Amino acid sequence: MKNVNKYLFVIPGILYFSLAFAQKQTAPEGSTPKDFAIPGKKTNTLSNGLKSTIVQYGDIPKVNISLVIKTGNIHEGPNEIWLADLTGEMVKQGTKKDNFKILAEKVAAMGGDININVGPDQFAISGSVLSEFAPAFINVIADLIINPALPASELPRLKDDLKRQLTYQKSVPQTQAQEKFAQAIYKDHPYGTLFPTEKMIDSYTLSMVKGFYDKNFGAKRSVIYVVGKYDEAAVNTAINKAFRGWRGGPDVYYPPVNPVTKQDTIIVDRKNAPQTTIILGLPSVVPQSNDYVPYLITNSVLGGSFGSRITSNIREDKGYTYSPRSVIQNRHNTSVWYEQADVTSENTVAALREIEKEINRLQHEIPTKEELQGFQNYEAGIFVLRNSSPAGIIGQLNFLDQNNLPDSYLADLVKNMHKVTPEQVSEIARKYLKYENMTVVLVGDKESINKQVTTKKGF
Repeated sequence: MKNVNKYLFVIPGILYFSLAFAQKQTAPEGSTPKDFAIPGKKTNTLSNGLKSTIVQYGDIPKVNISLVIKTGNIHEGPNEIWLADLTGEMVKQGTKKDNFKILAEKVAAMGGDININVGPDQFAISGSVLSEFAPAFINVIADLIINPALPASELPRLKDDLKRQLTYQKSVPQTQAQEKFAQAIYKDHPYGTLFPTEKMIDSYTLSMVKGFYDKNFGAKRSVIYVVGKYDEAAVNTAINKAFRGWRGGPDVYYPPVNPVTKQDTIIVDRKNAPQTTIILGLPSVVPQSNDYVPYLITNSVLGGSFGSRITSNIREDKGYTYSPRSVIQNRHNTSVWYEQADVTSENTVAALREIEKEINRLQHEIPTKEELQGFQNYEAGIFVLRNSSPAGIIGQLNFLDQNNLPDSYLADLVKNMHKVTPEQVSEIARKYLKYENMTVVLVGDKESINKQVTTKKGF
């Protein structure tokens, strides 16, 4: 579903605040950063194009398995918004042999669960089971994606569910801001259209669902990840047997994307709203760039961590907002950077001015080595935590694949984070974070915002 959770990177609350609190203390000297190497990664490609990546990890007798297909909302037509989501819900109803309830019960008996997720550019069937059931779970995933029932009887109910979700999401100011920001940055590209109309959803038929499935699903677009403790021979045999008969299907293809850099201010009026949702940002550095790792650290210093400069300013010092954050949002062959905050209505323009001030300050005042080291340690710590579970490792492997990056990206990431200098941080801010080029979206009381603009002579 094209909801706000797809477009934000959110650190779980307890972890986020505990790490932030630790960052604010005077910490003892840290140990030498350790490189990360993917333990025992093995890859294979079947004759139909399906790729597999398996990694033995840990001592707990469980295994995480995820089938990722390189399709999603990006392959919808202009009048097919959320058709990928509807297709995902239809696949979720089960196979030609077993409905999803029966499949879920089978997986539960394996000591696990199964989930389907549809994203902007990926469709995933994932879950975890006890190690001895890894081959059986692979068979369940294969049957679900190769032989989906797509029952016509469920279509009206699922369409009604989508319409209810649409109504809710369109009423949320944060989602409204995300929609306007995406439209401004990506225009007519599928990344720029987050929501359908109810009329559009009503128009979807079973033949459209089947058409989307036929055009976009197949082995050539798919990767299966297996991470955990498992019998390697049994897993490889299960993958070969379960998926070898799947059609190759379409080649991997993503529509070209050209994000727009444009200074603009877009106001969505919410009369008498007590707060304004702010999103401001611009196209960013992609992971393949040599500047990407320095950009990660620069983002952390500026707004991407709880102890960041923008957060310290407009949350801690000014009290304008509770949870501001800046985000580097990666999509296939494109990225954007944005700052998001919900600020008290009467302080909308003041908050924008403080954000601009912190961006300009970072561009012209080189941070101290001590300040920078705190953020480097924070980002390195988050990275290490992401690699501490099978699900986290699958996420990292998928990131490499989606961005066509070598394993050395992960192996050298901690080291490269700590190589970033204070001078580089200011240079990155000057090069890529130009406030005068940013698109600003404000969802709040328009009259109040305009009054602040007039009184305070603009943003």
